Amino acid sequence: MIPALIMIPTRLASSRLPRKPLADIGGKPMILHVMEQALKTNIGPVVIASGDHEISEIVRGAGGNVIDTDPDLSSGSDRIYNALKQLKEYDHIERIINLQGDLPLIDPKDIHKSFIPLQDQDIDIGTLIAPINHDFEKKISSVVKVACSFRPDALFARALYFSRATIPWGEGELWHHVGVYAYKRKSLEHFVHLPPSYLEKREKLEQLRALEAGMKIGCAIIDRAPLGVDTLSDLERVRNILDKRD
Repeated sequence: MIPALIMIPTRLASSRLPRKPLADIGGKPMILHVMEQALKTNIGPVVIASGDHEISEIVRGAGGNVIDTDPDLSSGSDRIYNALKQLKEYDHIERIINLQGDLPLIDPKDIHKSFIPLQDQDIDIGTLIAPINHDFEKKISSVVKVACSFRPDALFARALYFSRATIPWGEGELWHHVGVYAYKRKSLEHFVHLPPSYLEKREKLEQLRALEAGMKIGCAIIDRAPLGVDTLSDLERVRNILDKRD
């Protein structure tokens, strides 16, 4: 198996759920749950790219690998790139996963699937999508949708557009974008040096910067989107799910 470096960008600033990475879930901060899921993949090293010393100390106390980054960096991709430049011991690893720090329930097997699109040399970035099965997902802006078209028996499809609106129009499958990205190292470097784009700023979706610049994003399917923690109600749902598992 070709190794990869899993990087989890995180910081305390959050407009909707303050101090989200340190939110208690079953007696453990959420960022540690995400780190543990990443470690279960056995893909390669797992590094937290932290924007706050408080997070860094907790991760180090749990035996995790953490790099301190500028708290004012504007995106997760910028944060992992900043950390990557400090990790000279991993310069030989050419594949980088950007795993959001608010996915404590993500299935390690699904993280593996983000690499599927990178089997095509023309694809710059791999990501994950899941079917939208409930009407409420179609309508809420926090569920990002992606327009893509799968050929018969295809393992992945090119992303044509991402939006907080319901796309595409008409009858047919709708796809929920899951915020996990698999980069080739050179693709990550190219992406973070691009200026923020018009559609990125309008939709508040940084992946549109890549599409507007002509980069190719490939989408691999997983069975269901993991519950992300964006609000207090999301946090309570995750707590209830894990309580039942215990």
